[in-house]
Amino acid sequence: MPKQAAEVRRHNFSEVALGYSVEHAVEEARRCLNCKKPKCVLGCPVEIDIPGFIRCIAERDFSSGVSVLKEKNLLPAICGRVCPQEEQCEETCILLKKGGQIAIGRLERFLADWEARQGELEIPKSPAATGKKVAVVGGGPAGLTVAGDLIKLGHQVIIFEALHKMGGVLIYGIPEFRLPKAIVSREVDYLKKLGVEVITDFVVGKTRTVDSLLQEFDAIFIGSGAGLPWFMDIPGENLNGVYSANEYLTRMNLMKGYLFPRFPTPIKEHKRVAVVGGGNVAMDCARTALRLGAEARIIYRRSRQELPAREEEVENAEEEGVIFDFLTLPIRYIGNENGWIKEIECLRMELGEPDSSGRRRPVPIEGSEFILPMDAAICAIGNSPNPLIAASTPGLEVGKRGNIVADEESGKTSRERVWAGGDVVTGAATVILAMGAGRKAARSIHEHLSSL
Repeated sequence: MPKQAAEVRRHNFSEVALGYSVEHAVEEARRCLNCKKPKCVLGCPVEIDIPGFIRCIAERDFSSGVSVLKEKNLLPAICGRVCPQEEQCEETCILLKKGGQIAIGRLERFLADWEARQGELEIPKSPAATGKKVAVVGGGPAGLTVAGDLIKLGHQVIIFEALHKMGGVLIYGIPEFRLPKAIVSREVDYLKKLGVEVITDFVVGKTRTVDSLLQEFDAIFIGSGAGLPWFMDIPGENLNGVYSANEYLTRMNLMKGYLFPRFPTPIKEHKRVAVVGGGNVAMDCARTALRLGAEARIIYRRSRQELPAREEEVENAEEEGVIFDFLTLPIRYIGNENGWIKEIECLRMELGEPDSSGRRRPVPIEGSEFILPMDAAICAIGNSPNPLIAASTPGLEVGKRGNIVADEESGKTSRERVWAGGDVVTGAATVILAMGAGRKAARSIHEHLSSL
């Protein structure tokens, strides 16, 4: 897919990937073999008819392709940009054996963008109202999917979002250059037009409890995400200039930090920024810092081969000039007399035997300590769910890391009439897996409501 040149995009927050032209999309779609038993569909958490929409593109019937997509996915412009298709639907493509699977995600994005260029989106006819009410806690990918599925079945749906904008991690967690805010807003507006009601600045567990909502609603879905950041518990983490990835990206995204100084966002103009971690969030932080004028580096305790981030995101970071310090572990942050971070002390590592994740375990090299000058550090090693809902909901079973325990196939929790899905159950994962959990929960909720 065409994209901005690295030397240009590293200085702006415009979208990196530019999308397929019509001719490029049609050419790519015509490579599809239209398998009788398409394995790609089995690899899709939301069960999209992948050969169906690709066939429509090949025939230049883009309108029908959009219809096929939206039968299963109301957020195609988002999924086409941020889902790891290479590990899911594309990984099972028959053409992979011949060295070139179909670019399913890019074709999904093409259709969604084509629809947006047509102007006003077509809104399907509303089904007959069932009279049943569902509260959705959290306006992220899981909650949006549940809301979309249930509104199409005639149930009344209200989403309660803690922040002042809908979208959850899609809005506050993913940078503008990877997922433009206008696209998220467009997808949310579509749900509103279907009849979903949205209430923002509403913190379930504080504004109202789950038990209070159960007095008014027939069912509740909790999709509040994983908003509690992890830290390494090393000296100096309370110094100024040491951020969690959540804080750093939220300041950039919701508080328009990327438009500083036009927007007086409280973010310091850092010169040297270290990001600890190797996932997509770490890449997002480093590439954001780079665009704000800093020297940005990734500190990762394993080698490049073990990086959990998508290869596409790693390549983009490398092209843009992010520095990678592999086999490196921070052991303390060192501050100046004013309480700001000025250095990071690190250890060199070597790889030992594989651990429970299947990746080779990093082992410290004795006596290999060294110092990196740094005026900011961002910890991007993972998140857990915020404990607020669990703490304010008696009888709601939670796991060791504070995640809500829910049935994998139905999303049912230990509380009657309460379902949960997405990162609040699994911990920080992908957008499409959260959507898949939302789809399963919506089915179960509909079965329950139909039995009343």
